[in-house]
Amino acid sequence: MRLGVLDIGSNTVHLLVMDAHRGARPLPAYSHKEELRLSEHMDEGNRLSARGATRLREFVEEALRIAEDKGVEDLMAFATSAIRESVNGEEVLAGIKADTQVDIEVLSGQDEARLTFLAVRRWFGWSSGRLLVLDIGGGSLEIASGIDEQPDVAVSLPLGAGRLTRDRFTADPPPADEVRALRRHVRAEIARVVGKVSRYGQADHAVATSKTFRQLARIAGAAPSHEGANVRRVLGHADLVEWTDRLARMSTGERAELPGVSEGRAPQLPAGAIVADATMDLFGVAQLEVCPWALREGVILRRLDAMPEQ
Repeated sequence: MRLGVLDIGSNTVHLLVMDAHRGARPLPAYSHKEELRLSEHMDEGNRLSARGATRLREFVEEALRIAEDKGVEDLMAFATSAIRESVNGEEVLAGIKADTQVDIEVLSGQDEARLTFLAVRRWFGWSSGRLLVLDIGGGSLEIASGIDEQPDVAVSLPLGAGRLTRDRFTADPPPADEVRALRRHVRAEIARVVGKVSRYGQADHAVATSKTFRQLARIAGAAPSHEGANVRRVLGHADLVEWTDRLARMSTGERAELPGVSEGRAPQLPAGAIVADATMDLFGVAQLEVCPWALREGVILRRLDAMPEQ
């Protein structure tokens, strides 16, 4: 059957159309996305602005038209940290549902970590042993570890690359004292959960998902996206340490010229690199393998698992 997944993130809203059947590998059929940057449409009271709500509703309406054109039979919609933490997030979603009949599920941070973990497990299989899965989003960092399809532990921290850039940096490039302050903050936050995650045992396979990790791997020498999803891509911590320092000293324009870095994501890449560096260091990870599947695929897999056998 043809499924649609509408992902409302802090940076990007994304409609992914996939051909999927229970027991089979989901295959992407069509993708449509836009960088709405909902987190930047929050006022000081953490309310989503009328402009942000309108743009979101317009995208949902557009996604519905596209889904119909592409023959989607079942549309699943979910929102992550920007809507989850917005004071009026539920109100905005209720208005969208009234206008479009689209019911948007608000995922908790732990739900994000668990569903991403499921996608990674299905991609790499049982031979990977204990997985450690890291995902840096616009608003949050998700960490999960486990030996099965459900992780033993799933953690979400407010350390998204977009959030930290907006809240902690005042200039481009960021001043050195702000970079140091952010580094201290990030490491203190992650250090609080290292014991909670590591108590279940050392990971056999450390994996990264998300645009931030893919871009960091690309500038560190990983294969470009046009070579396909099945090409193995890794990010070494030694390379990341070097790039974390370099990115903080570059302007947004200079970062955008790096291979694989989009103009829209370039401003938040230094903060993302600081989070990635801290996570790898504190968990003792020398190398991460980048997984092409992440949260959206996890949502689809959960839906397929719940379908009755035919």
